[in-house]
Amino acid sequence: MRYLTFFILGLVFWLLLTFRISLQNVIVGSAASLICTLIFARYFFENTGKLINPRRWFWFLAYLSVFIWSCIKANFDVAYRVLHPRMPIKPGIVKVRTTLKSEFARMLLANSITMTPGTLTVDIIGDDYYIHWIYIRSQDPETYTRMITGVFEKYIKNFVE
Repeated sequence: MRYLTFFILGLVFWLLLTFRISLQNVIVGSAASLICTLIFARYFFENTGKLINPRRWFWFLAYLSVFIWSCIKANFDVAYRVLHPRMPIKPGIVKVRTTLKSEFARMLLANSITMTPGTLTVDIIGDDYYIHWIYIRSQDPETYTRMITGVFEKYIKNFVE
């Protein structure tokens, strides 16, 4: 099952990358996916049953929409701060605690925070994330934890863990 999943994902990635469905393209994509599957599949996808669960796909799509919306809002916020004559920034590093347990979920949360403009994951130590924030809105740890990770954490928890 692991090899079949890796092969299908590789072929879908190939078709999305080339954006052409022709016989030659499917044959070349299948050959490339087969070679990659034989070489790399044993290192990935330990539990492929999770991958086809429709509930996880629903939560992934919900997370994706929330992430895109958060990025759009953060882009406007950063643009406002850059274009404002007085440049209203109050940067600093805050310590945020997460409840996520799996390494993949933690990595996804750190990358989501980093890819959102105005925040940057500086370090992860245990359950604590150290985040550089362009404008610290609160001094209360619970409040800024909710503001930074709360949006992403519940969606990541539902589709990864």
